[in-house]
Amino acid sequence: MPKYILIIGACGQIGTELTLALREKYGSNHVIASDIREGNDELMLSGPFEILDATNYDALEEVIAYYDISEIYLMAAMLSATAEKFPMRAWNLNMNTLFNVLNLAKEKKINKVFWPSSIAVFGPNTPKEDTPQNTIMEPSTVYGISKQSGERWCEYYFNKFNVDVRSIRYPGLISWKTMPGGGTTDYAVEIYHKALAEGSYTCFLGEDTKLPMMFMDDAIRATLQIMEAPETNIKERSAYNLAAMSFTPKELAESITAVMPEFKINYEPDSRQQIANSWPNSIDDSIAQRDWNWKAEFDLSKTTATMLENLKNKV
Repeated sequence: MPKYILIIGACGQIGTELTLALREKYGSNHVIASDIREGNDELMLSGPFEILDATNYDALEEVIAYYDISEIYLMAAMLSATAEKFPMRAWNLNMNTLFNVLNLAKEKKINKVFWPSSIAVFGPNTPKEDTPQNTIMEPSTVYGISKQSGERWCEYYFNKFNVDVRSIRYPGLISWKTMPGGGTTDYAVEIYHKALAEGSYTCFLGEDTKLPMMFMDDAIRATLQIMEAPETNIKERSAYNLAAMSFTPKELAESITAVMPEFKINYEPDSRQQIANSWPNSIDDSIAQRDWNWKAEFDLSKTTATMLENLKNKV
């Protein structure tokens, strides 16, 4: 029997591209996109869409029953910088949606769940370089606290109720197709848009702030790969570390000036600097490599070339 998949938060930065990738793989009518608002034309025209508030258990259960959903990708969340402005709203959104999905899986209404974690689960006391899979976390942001709590609940529901829930800790994500939505690593997308539109960019992080990053194509591929892996291969039921590259705003700017020599960058760190300072510089993802053969394909130079080429064509 063909499976039917529900994407919650399909209009976000990751959700949009994930929906299109899943529709290409499984067929448009087998992937139901949902969000509290409509998305861009490409998403809306590519297959079925439902307006859905996933904090509403009954509404979510109704959609699952109507489409005979077997898998859920829960991409809805309030991200790091925005969550600091609205802590309780972020906590309620990030946690209540997860509980709703986990409880539906516990009740055997769905068979498999993907829920994204983040490098935000790590805090100022976490080892900065090659942060290991299992280490001190102690997140200092609302977003990070919700993600760490979510990891513990995912593992609990697996151990207690045998819920097949899978997760990866996304680093900062870079995409030319969609704009980011209020995260601390948003500069790494904004900079390419400003480089082409204005020839300069004012960065909200300091020039030497090194953070783990990933091109969106790799993130989507990792998401599909972990969900397709045999259940016996998934050893970590909290979330897997995931890595591709780490760089500073200065190094990113240099990769742009290699292509656009006239480009200029300035630095005016704001409140997001403190969040960035609490996160790792680089991530050890050897456990993901071991368990489900993960390997990134994009480095910084390939990312910059791809971003600039596609954004030029988009204009």
